[in-house]
Amino acid sequence: MAIATESPTRSAIDQRYRQVSGWLDGVPEALDPRSPLPGDAQFDVAIAGGGLTGLWTAYCLAKGDPRLRIVICERDIVGYGASGRNGGFQSAGMAGEMRVFKQYGGMDNVRRAERAFIDGIDWVGDVVAAEGIDCGWHKGGALRIATSPTQAARVEAGVAGRRERGFTEADVWEISLDELQQRVRFHGAVSATYTPHCARIDPARLTRGLARACEHLGVTIYEQTPVTAIERGRLVCQQGTVQADVIVRATEAFTRDLPGGKRRYMRVYSHMLQTEVLPDHVWDELGWDNCEPIADQRYHFFYAQRTMDNRIALGGRGTSYYFGDRIEDANDHNEAIFARIDEALRRHFPAAKDAAIEHRWGGSFAAPRDWSMQVDFDRATGMAMAGGFAGHGLTGTSIAGRTLADLILERESDLLTLPWVGHTCRKWEPEPLRAIAAKSISAILLSADEAEEQSGQPAKRVRLVKRFMPGR
Repeated sequence: MAIATESPTRSAIDQRYRQVSGWLDGVPEALDPRSPLPGDAQFDVAIAGGGLTGLWTAYCLAKGDPRLRIVICERDIVGYGASGRNGGFQSAGMAGEMRVFKQYGGMDNVRRAERAFIDGIDWVGDVVAAEGIDCGWHKGGALRIATSPTQAARVEAGVAGRRERGFTEADVWEISLDELQQRVRFHGAVSATYTPHCARIDPARLTRGLARACEHLGVTIYEQTPVTAIERGRLVCQQGTVQADVIVRATEAFTRDLPGGKRRYMRVYSHMLQTEVLPDHVWDELGWDNCEPIADQRYHFFYAQRTMDNRIALGGRGTSYYFGDRIEDANDHNEAIFARIDEALRRHFPAAKDAAIEHRWGGSFAAPRDWSMQVDFDRATGMAMAGGFAGHGLTGTSIAGRTLADLILERESDLLTLPWVGHTCRKWEPEPLRAIAAKSISAILLSADEAEEQSGQPAKRVRLVKRFMPGR
């Protein structure tokens, strides 16, 4: 669990929210909730969900038309969900599968979609700078590191595939182990690639800073305001009904709790830990001066970043799924996965082998059946939605927010021609099939990693589940 720093000046609810993640515990301002919806209300645009999807949509709409009366209804506090718990990689990894998106305009449209994610990194950076959001945004690129010959082959295949899709040597390239060690002293590397298209970020500070920027533009944010139903022309909340011409669903993993949303997404849990602040002599040994986020190439890969306050934050090494997609606080904690993440820290960053772990947490993300994001707006009904980022939300949510603003404001833009606009996919299978499949796939991938570690040969069992796996 996250260990919040106790303070006599903090309220009990502030300290409770600081338990949610290391990111939220590090937020400098109080986490006491904003006021809830006071009763029935009327707005022009009503948004369900105060995560990054809802906030980017509100921000772009308010910038595009300051006359709009916009409200966000959030069940907890902004940043409570995946927006305040994720790995902090603002990467160019597309929130969707090539095999899915090439149905919408072929490979040329896939290439445009991938380039939109690349360009989206700097777009977020520009907003962060313009709004003065102190979230450690630093575009130092990213490293993908193989720790075995079988992983190295996957890295090489990944680079070759990107070359075929038009990525150049300015987008991604292999680096020598000497260059890797100059960037970060990482133990056990066999090969590595580098891309300049990635930024390190503190996601909770980004989310809460963006909320303040929205409020400065006139957006109203109600917290502690659960939405119980999303209907044409209104959000039904526990405290009252919000009527609006445009209704936006930006509920991501919480969609399954709404009427009709039960099988729209699978709620997949990912887990992270964060060290104590590391002293200068440890960073002298580690290097990592450019703060490049790192990921290895196991099937149950891990990812890591050097945080803005000089910790190491790591996550991955498997996911969890719970029968019925239920939400319980206990789901955020998986000791087996925490142990595997901790082992990765000690093995690959030996300079930090004695570091204390101050925070452990988990959180869920929304996985659509085809692992591909969706953005849609029906002008006739006024109903809009975006979601299904499947772990690629730090860039994907900003693209979705910009796209929804263009759709709602009837502005022509290249974003409206990208393959996730209007994309639909089938729902997930009912239980118990969903739980059996999720647990079986995870177990096969874990055993494949173990087999490759022992034999040094590619694990053939991965073929059994490859068509159900998201790409990287």
